[in-house]
Amino acid sequence: MSTPAQTPAPATAPKSPKSSRIPKIPFWVQILAGLVLGVLLGWVAKSGDVGWLGSTLEHIGDLFVQLLKLAVAPLVFFAILVSITNLRQVNNAARLATRTLLWFMVTSLVAVAIGLAIGLLSNPGAGTGLTPKDGKLPQHTGSWIDFLTGIVPKDVITPFTELNVLQIVFIAAVAGIAALQLGEKAEPILKISRSALELLQKALWWVIRLAPIGTVGLIGNAIATYGWNLIGKYATFTVDIYIGCALVLFVVYPLLLSTVAKVNPLQFFRGAWPAIQLAFVSRSSVGTMPVTQKVTERLGVPKEYASFAVPFGSTTKMDGCASIYPAIAAIFIAQIFGVHLSVADYVLIAFVSVIGSAATAGLTGATVMLTLTLSTLGLPLEGVGLLMAIDPILDMMRTATNVAGQSVCTLIVAAREGILDRDAYNSVKGMSLDTAAADTAEEKVSVPAAA
Repeated sequence: MSTPAQTPAPATAPKSPKSSRIPKIPFWVQILAGLVLGVLLGWVAKSGDVGWLGSTLEHIGDLFVQLLKLAVAPLVFFAILVSITNLRQVNNAARLATRTLLWFMVTSLVAVAIGLAIGLLSNPGAGTGLTPKDGKLPQHTGSWIDFLTGIVPKDVITPFTELNVLQIVFIAAVAGIAALQLGEKAEPILKISRSALELLQKALWWVIRLAPIGTVGLIGNAIATYGWNLIGKYATFTVDIYIGCALVLFVVYPLLLSTVAKVNPLQFFRGAWPAIQLAFVSRSSVGTMPVTQKVTERLGVPKEYASFAVPFGSTTKMDGCASIYPAIAAIFIAQIFGVHLSVADYVLIAFVSVIGSAATAGLTGATVMLTLTLSTLGLPLEGVGLLMAIDPILDMMRTATNVAGQSVCTLIVAAREGILDRDAYNSVKGMSLDTAAADTAEEKVSVPAAA
């Protein structure tokens, strides 16, 4: 006798009661906790002379930066190569590229003007107690000869081993243009390049998840190494940099978005905040590039154009590091060394900021750009050594401004060229960094699953 067939129970998703009971901590809370813990541990290491703690914080911070730098060379190469070839899918590609570069330069000019104005009004070098004897020559310097002759590499290996990002960009640009000329013949190489880029972006997400821990090490090491007394000498300079970046980030960019792009600035910050947040912590425009591109696309910029403009901007568009910072720093160093700056010198600062911003190359720190500015003005390069103590704290706000500018300029060009999806822009909702990572992972696996 056969038993009656039983109606199968409806399929349900597997439950995970243990994990559901644990509240998920938002990424911004993790970052804030890392900042607070880093300051606390750094203070303990400095005040209690705890050598092992200071050393541990230094190693943690260095390891996080090394992991970011590990992905920089191949990420820049494949991103630039793929982005250039993606332009063939966009109408008026040459026009878009030219307009993008033009807006990069315009916003850089505005940023450097704000930096000069703040520096002249606040006199950041006055009353610090610092003297020229406190300065020292930097390990890496820049000059116009080095900048111009250093674009073309001597071989294809050294730029990757020495992490010369400007030369890597040159190699990638040449390869991308050659691929465009070859057409279908270059498709096998492009297919490998796209896969390599996706692999690198996936690996970079793992590094990004370590950002709260890296923050503990970077901030803690700065406090443990220099202490509050020395940092206090740079109070005016530090406030100047943060005010200058804040004016560009929260005044200039919103004005451009509302008047030029004709969009709601609040929507921009709602959509782009994950990239700005990560840039503040990682201090790397290149390391933030996958997130920047993701949020820019969600704001309505076509993927074909965003995949060109964002990688291009991550290596050349530096309003914080290459405009505001060198302008105020040049005034600061000139006051310490007792050098009078003329109107012509201020014009030179603006020129260097607009033309030479590619020297920063999207890496942590802006030492090369600053030395380029100082050498052009004839100021002592030893002045760079005066700013190394406070650099990690400054670099956070600088990089956040850089990344926001990269996305803003892309949005402006897309809006003016009529390719911005305004419905997508107006409907964008706030997104956490965790959500961005999940969306990217789903996007990568969706195509093979449907095939």
